[in-house]
Amino acid sequence: MTGNISPTLLDRFAAIVGDAYALRSDADTAPFVAERRGLWAGRTPLVLRPGSVGEVSAILKLATETGTPIVPQGGNTGLVGGQMPDGSGHEIVLSLSRLNRIRELDLTSNTVTVEAGVILHDLREAADDKDRLFPLSLASQGSCQIGGNLSSNAGGVGALAYGVARDLCLGLEVVLPTGEVLDDLRKLKKDNTGYDLKDLFIGAEGTLGVITAAVLKLFPKPKGREVAWVGVGSPEKALALYGMAMEQAGPSLTAFELMSDRTLSFVLKHIPGAVSPIERPYPWYVLMEISSGRSAEDASKLIDSILEDYMFSTGDDAAQFDGVMASSLAQAEAFWRLRESMSDAQKPEGVSIKHDISVPVASIPEFIARADKAVQRLAPGARPVCFGHMGDGNLHYNVSQPAGGDGAAFQNLYRAMNDAVHAIVRDLGGSISAEHGIGRMKRDELIATAPPVATDLMRRIKRAFDPAGIMNPGKVV
Repeated sequence: MTGNISPTLLDRFAAIVGDAYALRSDADTAPFVAERRGLWAGRTPLVLRPGSVGEVSAILKLATETGTPIVPQGGNTGLVGGQMPDGSGHEIVLSLSRLNRIRELDLTSNTVTVEAGVILHDLREAADDKDRLFPLSLASQGSCQIGGNLSSNAGGVGALAYGVARDLCLGLEVVLPTGEVLDDLRKLKKDNTGYDLKDLFIGAEGTLGVITAAVLKLFPKPKGREVAWVGVGSPEKALALYGMAMEQAGPSLTAFELMSDRTLSFVLKHIPGAVSPIERPYPWYVLMEISSGRSAEDASKLIDSILEDYMFSTGDDAAQFDGVMASSLAQAEAFWRLRESMSDAQKPEGVSIKHDISVPVASIPEFIARADKAVQRLAPGARPVCFGHMGDGNLHYNVSQPAGGDGAAFQNLYRAMNDAVHAIVRDLGGSISAEHGIGRMKRDELIATAPPVATDLMRRIKRAFDPAGIMNPGKVV
């Protein structure tokens, strides 16, 4: 590949964007070489912050000509190390944060054309101002960027009704490693003219090219929205509630989140102002959201009907069910804050071994039961912290160290625990990466466990698009 990058070559790269946007000092580059979990600490001699597609093109063309590795980076919120340079100091970070314009908001077509550096929260606000909904919603939406969302094929809480990032994208603008620009910013919902090239770049984590802009779908803003917090006796009971909700609400069921009592207890303990919506503790909880395009009354009647039918199905057993509907927008937001705080609430409890998995929805109770047993065999006293998007089969099955235990010793179980949990996932026909991507964290496991034909095809695609091997090396494949 390449050795140390010469000062002369660094100057050539810097000249493309101008010295003000070519960061070299350790202080200036520090935010770009550390990530939120502290698992990977990288080094880079240069962070480039281009302000145009032309500048991105010139950077990649020079990188291919000189064999210089490039690591594209959005909001640096990734959880698998896909946005991190390695520790060699030979990789240049390419930040897309200055490409942050909303180019067009088309209310007739219900589309929005945005640049890669637009922050997700800002896009959602811009759509809301025009009485539209952009449904991708993540805990990190205050800092994550659209380019990164697409490159990692982000999921989030809206995936149940609206799909993941891939489903929300109609067209892309991408700069290839050669510097060529693929302009495919079309608004078409139907287009059968050959291969769907945009899908190669969505979820590729910057290994095939750099997404610089996208055409995304917008939706009419719901006229009614109701949120309920429900305590249930088991994942099986939660699954039964989900079945009833889907049968009655169909696409109006816009979120169905599952979380364990231990997960909620961490939030109540460590997040200031957190209050349980229901007084009595339950083994498991569901956060359910119903949206209606007709009226607030329609949404209220629908969620009432679902909860009433579920209550009758449980009989008089109070241990099986208790629920409360949010009485105001503020209370609904408080319910969601509990859910969105669950990752942060784990940190004070010590070392956590994390899994971002998906299994068929019907297999969720079996997965949880088998994974809990596997964890206890490996680390007696370890504390599973399970929460996630039950409606689309995606769980964050995290495991905190035993209370008062040796964090370093527990961290040494990382690979063994991943292997045990992921073996159950594969046995159930699931995925070891539901929405966080592969990055550096899961690359070796993907290569070791994916069908050989699949990994071979991915490598062939990588060589075809990036023969010089400059794009985000060491990630995915």
